[in-house]
Parts: sequence; C-alpha cells; structure tokens
Amino acid sequence: MERTSSISLLIVLLFVLTFWACPGGQDKAEAPAGATPVVFAEPAYGDIMVEGSIGDASNLIPLLASDSASHEVAGKVYNGLVKYDKNINVVGDLAKSWDISPDGLAITFHLRKGVHWHDGHPFTAEDVLYTYRVTIDPKTPTAYAGDFLKVKKAEVLDTHTFRVTYDKPFAPALMSWGASILPKHLLDGKDITRSPLARHPIGTGPYRFKEWVTGQKIVLTANPDYFEGRPYIDGHITRIIPDTATMFLELRAGNIDRMGLTPLQYKRQTENNLFRKNFNKYRYLSFSYVYLGYNLRKPLFADKRVRQAIAHAVNKQEIIDGIMLGMAREATGPYKPGTWAYNDRVKTYPYDPQKARALLAEAGWRDTGGDGVLKKDGEPFVFEIVTNQGNEIRAKCAEIIQRRLAEVGITVKIRVLEWAAFVNDFIKKGRFDATILGWTVSMDPDIYDVWHSSKTKPDELNFIGYINAEVDELLEKGRSTFNQKLRKKCYDRIQEILAEDQPYLFMYVPDALPIIQKRFRGIEPAPLGIGYNFIRWYVPKAEQKLLMTP
Repeated sequence: MERTSSISLLIVLLFVLTFWACPGGQDKAEAPAGATPVVFAEPAYGDIMVEGSIGDASNLIPLLASDSASHEVAGKVYNGLVKYDKNINVVGDLAKSWDISPDGLAITFHLRKGVHWHDGHPFTAEDVLYTYRVTIDPKTPTAYAGDFLKVKKAEVLDTHTFRVTYDKPFAPALMSWGASILPKHLLDGKDITRSPLARHPIGTGPYRFKEWVTGQKIVLTANPDYFEGRPYIDGHITRIIPDTATMFLELRAGNIDRMGLTPLQYKRQTENNLFRKNFNKYRYLSFSYVYLGYNLRKPLFADKRVRQAIAHAVNKQEIIDGIMLGMAREATGPYKPGTWAYNDRVKTYPYDPQKARALLAEAGWRDTGGDGVLKKDGEPFVFEIVTNQGNEIRAKCAEIIQRRLAEVGITVKIRVLEWAAFVNDFIKKGRFDATILGWTVSMDPDIYDVWHSSKTKPDELNFIGYINAEVDELLEKGRSTFNQKLRKKCYDRIQEILAEDQPYLFMYVPDALPIIQKRFRGIEPAPLGIGYNFIRWYVPKAEQKLLMTP
C-alpha cells in the first residue's frame, strides 16, 4: 500500500525548488543497459493500456481519498491549477499563468478559457472557490485541509480569474493549488460524502470515467475535448489483481500492459527473450519510502528506548540485499536521499542485537525466566504487524523483522489483510500495534500533514499518533518562510528528532521498477519519472491491439 501524505504530496505527488540530485548516477528514469532501442513510428490514435494494480480504489473524489490506488485513477480524470513538468518545474494546468505579489502573500491565477467538465458544463473560477470552501469545511472528512486553512482570503475576480491571499508567507502555497479542482455545479449545496461522484467522477482531465466493477477493473476513455489535446491512447483500464505473482503471470500472458515489478521480477524473471522482445523496463530511485510504523497510543511503544531497540535489532541492509536485491537505499527519515532537504548526518541504528537487548533492559524488559522471552510486569513482549495483501515484499519484510526480533526476545505476529479492510477497518480506526506501509513523497519538504500533532484525528495522516511540540513548531516555521536556508535548518532538525524518537523504523527507499509493453511509444524518462506525458504516449496503427467499445 502506498498512502499519499498531503495535497502537496499528491502532486507526485506527499512541494518548489531546485533539488533533484539523485545519488548513484541515477538522476533520471532510465531503461536498463542493453534494452532494445525504440524504433520511431508515426503517432496514431487508438488502443487501450491495461495496467495492473494490487489495490482497488476507495473513493474517486480525490479530496476524500488517501490511498494511491484512488489517486492514480483520479489523476487522469481531474486537474489542478498547477502541476510539475518533467524537470520538476511548476507549470500551469487549469491555470494558464499566475502572478505572485511582491510580498509573496497573494497569488492571482489566470484560468484557461474554453475548458469544460466532462458533462459539458464550463469550468470557471467558481469551481476553484467551491473546491477551496469544501476543503476547509469542518464537515468534510479530508486529510488535506491543512494547506487551504492557511488562506486568509479566496475570491473570484471574474469568470477566469481567481485570487488567494495569505496573512503570512506559506512556502507550499503555489503547489497546494495542484490539488484536484471539483465541479461546483454537481456538488455545491450537497453532502460531498454522499455524492455519486465517489463512484462516477466527472472532471476536466484527459480521461473520462466509464465503468468501475468493484474488485475487478476501472475503465477510463480518452477525452476528445481535452484542453491539452486528445490523448493518443483511447482508453485506460486499471485491473485489480491483489497479488503481484498473479499479476506477473497476466503480464507474461499479454493480458496487462504495465505493472510495477518486484526486484526479483526485474532482475531475474524478466531477463529472457520473451520479455526482451515484448517489454521495456525502467529503473529509478522512487519518491517514496517504506517503514514500520508504531501505534504510539499503545503503551507497548510509549518508551522511545523500545523503538530504538527495535531499530538496532533489525538489519536493514539484510532487507535491502535479501529482499530488494540491492534495488533500494537505506532510509533514515522522511526525505529522499539526494534532495535538498535530506539530512545525511542524523543518528543511525546499525544492526546490533546486544545494544537492542541493553536498551530493552533499560526500559524494563528482561528475560526473567531464562527462556529467551522478554517480560515486563509478568507480561511477555508480544505485538502484531499488519500489512496489505498482494505485496509480497512487505510480507517478507515482516518475516525478517519477526525473525530478528525473536532473537532479542520479542514475539511478533503477522497479519496480512485485504486492501480495503486493511485501510478502513485497521489503519483508519487505529486497530493495530504496528504496520508496514509506504509514503509517496514530493518535491517540497513540507510534511505537516503526516507529522503535526493536529493531524492525528480519524481519517488524517498522522495515524500513528505522533506528538512532539518541537516538531510542531519546526513544521510551522518551515512552511512559513520562502528562505530555503531557513527551511533546511528546520527540516534538518526535524530529521534529527525523528531519528532520535523513532516513531517509524524508516527502512528503505525503493527503486521504481515499471515495465511497459513495447508497443507503447512516446515514453520519455525524466527526473519526474515516466508518467508525466502519458497523453502523448501512443501505439503505431499497425501494432494496435485493443478497441474501446462504446
């Protein structure tokens, strides 16, 4: 499961500065050495891309969804006012341009004219104002109100001009307007939580919604009137296949065109003539990290020495080498290595079982019975890790953690849950001891929605219940200045505190490993990845395979 971590994080997702510097020579997405060169053919309209997803969407109104499966689909249906280009520069989307006042407190957006919602209704500044108002409405159960609550005044100047004013500098301000704009004419005056748009979205984006069969597929069709030009590919089908091994078999059989590979699939199972002939693979350090998160409301994890001990007891390099086959980097905090906000001098926890036992003893956990089981007040140290079904890597991580913690006297149980139940019945309701999850991170280092103590309510993103007054203050300072040096100072200190507190065991930053059927052309790897220009991907007429039916 990937969960996104703020409106800004959703732009690509969990903010706008020059910071791309991916270490290890991989400064952009790239196909592996030896890949077959793509032969140019004339762009043509037609065909359908079928993409595999381990999880079904939960809600196709982006404001109400916090899972990546929902946002992957909704991102093709809706637009924001701004977006990132391939080189991670902010460019217009529904806004063709904008003006920022000299003091940085007001942004005036000049909106595109002639844009229509998928039902034919014209898009105007009133839609932007409605989106702002419904986002900050206390009755709207959203995790993404924080950025918009910084707004002092939002106003429609005319049909295609919208101005927003802040009372003090707010660094993520511009990119916060990359959030999906919603249709006022369909939602205003109604309960958004009961809207049919949750199952049948209507946006302004390059693809229109056609069909959603729960647990099976979501079908989109090209928008012939899209303001950036009609997409070449006629349709996009997301097939829900809750197991990566099964998905891989479907890929091999030619029943899906795209998926994210596991390291084993990338390095070994696709290194044969069948895959070389029919697919292109790509590899780049992803904008994400995987972690073991503790429910800090549980007394078991209240003492940071316990969390530090677990960090020493788990061999992260074993996970990177054994499970990720070296296709990842160790994570030390919530930022991608090589980005300007990343702090490479934080406290680390090398694998040291002896140190782990000493810390646990300090916290009152001792092997009093001589049976190798740690107890405190007569109770054994036992907890459960929950993670989502279909992601064998996370299940294997849980098994390694289970084995390593057993060596220091801690018993770990593992529960693997179906996606919807995992999110809705366990994570959102706080019914877990610990969980293995991933966050998608973004261009701006503002991580307020994940780590601020005000974001611990149900359906919000600080679901582990982390509370630290100094972190709160630093998060507020970091987003309240445009000075990058001052911001870096704030985020460096935040990383130091998180490294000390260990509310997560930050495990690794994985490589993204997409594979795509070779008939799809126009894919241009860039610092942002490969999906930024999807509307310009195409299949030459002679190679087209699927037909979108009415």
